[in-house]
Amino acid sequence: MNPRVSRSTALLLTVPPLLWAGNAVVGRWVHEWMPPMTLNLVRWAIALFILLPLAGPILRPGSGLWASWRRFALLGLLGVGLYNSLQYLALQTSTPINVTLVASSMPVWMLVIGRLFFGATIRRMQVMGAALSIAGVLLVLSRGEWRQLLAMHLVPGDVYMIAATISWSVYSWLLTRPKEPQEIRGNWTAFLSAQIVFGLMWSGVLAAGEWTLGDPHIVWSWKLGAALLFIAVGPAILAYRCWGAGVQRAGPAIAGFFSNLTPLFAALMSAAFLGEVPHIYHLAAFALIVGGIALSSRH
Repeated sequence: MNPRVSRSTALLLTVPPLLWAGNAVVGRWVHEWMPPMTLNLVRWAIALFILLPLAGPILRPGSGLWASWRRFALLGLLGVGLYNSLQYLALQTSTPINVTLVASSMPVWMLVIGRLFFGATIRRMQVMGAALSIAGVLLVLSRGEWRQLLAMHLVPGDVYMIAATISWSVYSWLLTRPKEPQEIRGNWTAFLSAQIVFGLMWSGVLAAGEWTLGDPHIVWSWKLGAALLFIAVGPAILAYRCWGAGVQRAGPAIAGFFSNLTPLFAALMSAAFLGEVPHIYHLAAFALIVGGIALSSRH
């Protein structure tokens, strides 16, 4: 394993995939009760309400948030607005297993974006690990029939999830280039709340478009309320906190491979709660992805 990845860092980078797998399963579970853009908007509104007692001062006039509004507007767009909205949109037409496995192409995007825009050095082991991971993704997209790759037809959910993964890769690299005031950088609740403030603006625009152009509806129930509370606290607040800390310790390239643990957790949760039992090609794809993690993390 990379010498920078201690046990505590590995734990930090394992918690988010577990919670994000739960997010995918819950997003699929409630997809008929609340439209995807609205689901994302309500989720983050609840998260900000929870964080407000701890991070309220950053919203006051004169705080460092407004001096760095361009950075947080970009982080809020990529990490809060686009990524999560696209994932919930993907779950309208795809399963949690497929969505999380498609998202396993993240190491490839991490390496490419890091090299092109952030001057990152790519090691041979990382390239080989990324190749294994992308092989696992292609296995999922072809539904286990390699011959279908020549005439592969992506469902809309697959395309949305690829776009979401690219958005998250850029977001993760931006985390390694801190430009915000120390009053925000040294306070994780303030840092996350600053992103949510601007992310809610972007999410509100997307939700408004959803209600204007479509014919959405909401089916309120205690189950939907419980689901909203979970995705606001776990996959939002806790996962973002752990991911941000883990990325700053290990770097985006290594962290990207840990995100590929999400399909394993998603497969187990889907089988337990949704009755969506994994196929043989799902298991083979996960084996390729894990191999990519092990290979890329070596010296």
